[in-house]
Amino acid sequence: MKKIATLILCFVISQLAFSQGKETIEWVKVEGGTFLMGCEKTEADCYPDEEQHAVTVSTFHISKYEITVEQFRYYCHQTGKEMPPAPNFGWQDKAPIVNVTWQQAYDYAKWAGGRLPTEAEWEYAARGGKYSKGYTYSGGNDALEVGWCYENSNKTTHPVGEKKANELGLYDMSGNAWEWCNDNYEIYYYKNSPQKNPQGPATGIGKVNRGGCYNFDYRLMKNSHRRGSGEESTGTGTGFRIVK
Repeated sequence: MKKIATLILCFVISQLAFSQGKETIEWVKVEGGTFLMGCEKTEADCYPDEEQHAVTVSTFHISKYEITVEQFRYYCHQTGKEMPPAPNFGWQDKAPIVNVTWQQAYDYAKWAGGRLPTEAEWEYAARGGKYSKGYTYSGGNDALEVGWCYENSNKTTHPVGEKKANELGLYDMSGNAWEWCNDNYEIYYYKNSPQKNPQGPATGIGKVNRGGCYNFDYRLMKNSHRRGSGEESTGTGTGFRIVK
């Protein structure tokens, strides 16, 4: 009986690990193309650092969902890393991991066989890639339909994938958690950005965050909105997804 119990326990543990490991990250292929990154100056809530310009990106894959608490906890268990401090509402396994620094996000992405997206890749994917319908937010023009923000979140993150997906089948690119990008943040970078596969400036004021989050105004969930955040910042709404 002990042998059977041990075998059952091992099976359960292996299944649990499989359900949380990097092997089960769902990837969505984003076929490369050219798009207008940023927003027009005449558009409402268009900031000076979002000046519209043409950008071409190559084909890549991006995770369908933001990396979750349980996925990040498993990574910490496997690598001996520490979990970030829990938000005031506590950890929820299926919700996006938050309170992570840029380096923590970078390290997870590398461990999982990927990397953090460039800012251009992130926006191209958020807009739906070559299938884009020109929405203001990722998946629609109704912010509350596609994302969790201050107006509808009840001041907490929510399980990934509960809101409407965008044209590529990606979830929560607007709202739920801010997402780290690989790029340094520089206010006027768009004026000198390379047209093909821009990687961000050599230096900047922290790193780029995209997408807005559960405790910020819905207008910051716009596909074009960008902000800079210190690499060591662990804002309560900051998480990430990865590409390869």
